[in-house]
Amino acid sequence: MNALTSLLDDPVITQRVPEATLETLQMVGSSAALTFLLGLPLGLLLHTTSPGGLAPRRALNGVLGVVVNVGRSLPFIILAIAVLPFTRAVVGTTLGWEAAVVPLTLGAVPFFARLVETAVREVDPGKVEAARVMGSTRRTVVTQVLVREALPSLVSGATVTVIALVAYSAMAGAIGAGGLGFLAISYGYQRFETSVMVVCVVLIVVLVQLVQVVGDAVARRLDHR
Repeated sequence: MNALTSLLDDPVITQRVPEATLETLQMVGSSAALTFLLGLPLGLLLHTTSPGGLAPRRALNGVLGVVVNVGRSLPFIILAIAVLPFTRAVVGTTLGWEAAVVPLTLGAVPFFARLVETAVREVDPGKVEAARVMGSTRRTVVTQVLVREALPSLVSGATVTVIALVAYSAMAGAIGAGGLGFLAISYGYQRFETSVMVVCVVLIVVLVQLVQVVGDAVARRLDHR
């Protein structure tokens, strides 16, 4: 009881933690939306242009593969620092959660694109061939067969991506991005306020668990196999 009272009497926890939580949600939500918007077509293009795809383009597929692999191989903190000039050009600043959306999106798009490619690759080739025999266009096959059949896997991939973004957002706090990560570093680590660190960690864990539970529930509901 005394520990709880002590937490509630701490102005950092009662005032800054709610603000930091909102910043984390805004950061992750905005970057997740952009990641899905850019990563889905990129993943579909990777699959479509691959050998055996609907429109094989070896050169294009090779270039896209290299770009995606390079994007996935860079540690997030290095990526965030490397794109600071680009972030400033896009957002006008390198501080705050808005600025963090840029490197978060750049880091997550290649990751999600590979998950999309893997998900649509698992679709039964017989269903794709049947649609083509019936005269469906490539766009129709992609949207009505590949995406629809792979929807549960795509939702699972999106869930994994959002969880990764939560982790990335915490790391982004090291470069002044705001959110729970920044609060944990600036108060919990640099000012030795252990209670702030613990609260931030617990909130991040709770957020990840909520995303996982919701994502799993949606994926199961969409899976009619």
